[in-house]
Amino acid sequence: MRGLKTLGAGALAVALVSGVGWAAQASDSRAPAKPEAARAAAAMVDGYQVVKLPNANVPNFQRRTVYCPAGKVAVGGGAEAQGNDAILVGSFPTDDGHGWIALGRQNAYSSVGISVYAICANG
Repeated sequence: MRGLKTLGAGALAVALVSGVGWAAQASDSRAPAKPEAARAAAAMVDGYQVVKLPNANVPNFQRRTVYCPAGKVAVGGGAEAQGNDAILVGSFPTDDGHGWIALGRQNAYSSVGISVYAICANG
């Protein structure tokens, strides 16, 4: 087939985890994700685990990083910026693939609340 590409194991894991998230949100964007979705993801991805760096105020544009437990790699992640006029500026994996980074800002304040999440799997 034209345009068909082979995905590596890492890309497949990201696709599987991402697909569960999309399915959970497609039913009702106002409803919280169901525990069944997390259990389904855990069954599909070896060593599935979500790690969280809880909300903390940091100076604007300061990076916050959460790391996966030893032996695991980040197959996805995300972040949230909290506060008046808070903006999430970046959300991306660490260079070594073992964690997730986030940063944000607020226009009228010198700090912003940032929470960071990493979706981890056995490496």
